[in-house]
Amino acid sequence: MPRANEEVEALLQEYADLIAITGGDAFKARAYEKAARAIGGHHADVAGLDAKSLRDIPNVGRSIADKVVEYLRSGQVATIEETRASIPPGVRELITIPTLGPKKAMVLHEELGVTSVDGLLDAIHQERLRDLRGFGEKTEANILHGIALMQRAGEGRVLIGAAMDVAEQITGELSALPGCVRCSYAGSLRRMRETIGDIDILVAAEEAAPFMAALTALPQTAETIAHGAKKTSVRTTKGLQVDLRVLPPASWGAGLQYFTGSKAHNIRTREIAVRQGLKLSEYGLFDAESGDLVTSETEEEIYARLGLPWIPPALREDRGEIAAGLRDEIPDLVRDEDVRGDLHTHTDLTDGLAPLEDMVAAAAARGYAYYAITDHAPDLYMQRMTDEKMLAQRERVRELDRKHHGMRLLHGTELNIGPDGDVDWPADFLAGFDLCVASVHSHFNQSREALTRRFVRACENPYVSVIGHPTTRRIGKRPGLDADFDAVYAACAATGTALEINAHPERLDLRDEEILRAKRHGVKFAVNSDAHSVTHLPYMRYGVGTAQRGWLTKDDVINTWPLARLRRFLRKGRP
Repeated sequence: MPRANEEVEALLQEYADLIAITGGDAFKARAYEKAARAIGGHHADVAGLDAKSLRDIPNVGRSIADKVVEYLRSGQVATIEETRASIPPGVRELITIPTLGPKKAMVLHEELGVTSVDGLLDAIHQERLRDLRGFGEKTEANILHGIALMQRAGEGRVLIGAAMDVAEQITGELSALPGCVRCSYAGSLRRMRETIGDIDILVAAEEAAPFMAALTALPQTAETIAHGAKKTSVRTTKGLQVDLRVLPPASWGAGLQYFTGSKAHNIRTREIAVRQGLKLSEYGLFDAESGDLVTSETEEEIYARLGLPWIPPALREDRGEIAAGLRDEIPDLVRDEDVRGDLHTHTDLTDGLAPLEDMVAAAAARGYAYYAITDHAPDLYMQRMTDEKMLAQRERVRELDRKHHGMRLLHGTELNIGPDGDVDWPADFLAGFDLCVASVHSHFNQSREALTRRFVRACENPYVSVIGHPTTRRIGKRPGLDADFDAVYAACAATGTALEINAHPERLDLRDEEILRAKRHGVKFAVNSDAHSVTHLPYMRYGVGTAQRGWLTKDDVINTWPLARLRRFLRKGRP
């Protein structure tokens, strides 16, 4: 069952926004933001916890705990309802636009009488925003882009993490039913696309009816859209459509191949079948003339009969995988089990939610050989980092080294790449770190030339080993930076700086198309969780899936390497 944490997180974040809109105490708004993140990342379900237990969660004080209990018991919080009522609904709609903050939304309402997204669009087209202090042509462009992002996000696609949670809950339930021979999700989720429309679930069984009935009766099913002998569609309580198909066990391979897609990939495989006098469908591979079944039970058999090796789902996008298969050049893609460690994580020393000891223990439980702690450096001022805090953490990291199943610990930091490409600490301090990840966290609207110089200069710093979340995008919320990334990738290759594939489902940065571009320059990559709590460490799977979509092997990914080889890479170029 879904945890209540997500609902509570959304409620507290909304209250923080409402406080900001009404001109309330900025520290109070920040406190609710921190509490929202803490509850969202808490490892246990908060449903059923009393106020005292809730206060054990970092950043959750008495007042916030009482509100959470009130919400869990009654479905609402009186204080929040009163605050909502004091703000025009149109303003609340405006703050859902990425790139438009609460304060600007309130200014638009008070100064221009804007009460809806449509009204805001009219005001922009009439150039009325340009007369407001703090607004201008660039603000208009950013808001228009934010509206476009919001509209695309509302087209029914969700982030892969949310879709995966639902799919695995449902496949877990259906797999346990008598008569289930096989059960899997298919479609774009199996191909590890960053956003998912409908979830496709396949079951191999002799009788379909019990599985169709079970799907409609699941607690997470809100409504039944269609109910038939071959396919049942439902909508979940989260608004996702789930399509279930039950196949004869003998047709499993053909059905899995067909419903995994992509459509373009399937067109290519069907064309090959036609040239060989065959017909390929979800039921099997048949002789086109006689109609006799050739094969259908496994995907491997389907591809082999077409003269192809088995093609991993992440590659099935018609981006050259068929031609590569015909040449027997499908790469041996990086896999989850190849990852030896995580090189970008945070603790509660800065903006993480869990203490160092908990993060280390959770990483060791994942079987890692090594693990890096990379809390924020001081130039990201809100984190309040100091030299003394970082050195004290380093000492504790050294104490914990090898304490959990022999896992080695690396002490690092996430540096902030400043507007000119400089980073937080001088060289003599940076020399004490095992690795430095460097990321852009501000000044996103610099010119293309300035952003490119900024990245290149960071790459040229001998202590920077990895560029973190390189484009800074947040899927559906913030676009990637407008830099000359081919120049950046060339600089990474020349300086031996790895590019991160940030595995957080809201980022997946670099994305697959950019990975393909960067690989052509000879760049190496680091697939990292950017975990801010123990519940974020499993996000690694989404980064690996994205790396697979970028055709990466484990040799391309530095955190699949043995520690000795990794250390040589991290030291390369240092004085």
